[in-house]
Amino acid sequence: MSSMQNLSEKWRELEKGLNAVILGKEALVKDVVIGLLAGGHVLLEGLPGLGKTMMVRALSSLCSLDTRRIQFTPDLMPLDITGSYILTEEGGERKFTFHQGPVFGNLILADEINRASPKTQSALLEAMQERRVTVIGKTHELPSPFWVMATQNPIELEGTYPLPEAQLDRFMMKLLVDDVPAEVLERLLLERGRGDLPEMQPVLGREEIARAMKDVEALPLSKPIASYIARLVMATHPSEGGAAAKPIKFGASPRAALAMGMAGRARAYLDGRETVGFEDVKAVAAQTLRHRIILDYAARLDGVTSDAVIAGILESVDELERKAPAIIAEKEA
Repeated sequence: MSSMQNLSEKWRELEKGLNAVILGKEALVKDVVIGLLAGGHVLLEGLPGLGKTMMVRALSSLCSLDTRRIQFTPDLMPLDITGSYILTEEGGERKFTFHQGPVFGNLILADEINRASPKTQSALLEAMQERRVTVIGKTHELPSPFWVMATQNPIELEGTYPLPEAQLDRFMMKLLVDDVPAEVLERLLLERGRGDLPEMQPVLGREEIARAMKDVEALPLSKPIASYIARLVMATHPSEGGAAAKPIKFGASPRAALAMGMAGRARAYLDGRETVGFEDVKAVAAQTLRHRIILDYAARLDGVTSDAVIAGILESVDELERKAPAIIAEKEA
């Protein structure tokens, strides 16, 4: 067995470990693991009490990561996240010393991120994109690996702020956390009366994580797959997507194409394959696009969802793929 296969097997063990903690959410767990493997940040949206925070705690235990939790509240300030300079006295001299904020960790849990003001949320922009923070003109590098896993409540709840578009675009994936079915609740009651996190042993170390992420990045993406991703992203723009994109006001950015490509690579790697297929791209399309398209007012008023629009775009692009040979042949004739 190759070293890559050994590593992908360990990531599947990580997936199994998470499934043992987060019951009945296998698809969600796989998407979280894909996001981390791809080196991307993940946004989890769902009502309170559905296991979002427990997911991050379990990841921390299974990966031996330095995990920091930031509880976002309306009075949280940007310097509470990045850190600040504090006047200290050393050897009779006074000087300003930088004290790191909670963002200096491997896995950052940004809990209820949309309860803080947009100004405070923006403190994460540089960190999420460039893996560094700048405070009073001085830049400080963040540890590696560095991931942000944020949880947010649905915007309809009181005391929430919508995330700015630039902030949303920094997340590789947005995952929806659904309600727990009755049979899962029954298991929780029988097996975990208090809902505590079960004891877990680490399955991955930092070096293994870094090596796997490099392997994922090096996984080749064929020209047809790259072309398919490009067409999907362009189809989210009203000027390019035709009827399927009619409900969209603003389409996805180029960062969406990069996110889809990396997530597709990570999915193939997790399944033990060395090539990315069309099914890998389709499987991560909604997760990488749903937070990057903005629907117009009329669509939102009619209750149209981003996922429904993305499904229509996938169908329309696939239909063009099927018709392409006939169209080319007709033109040549």
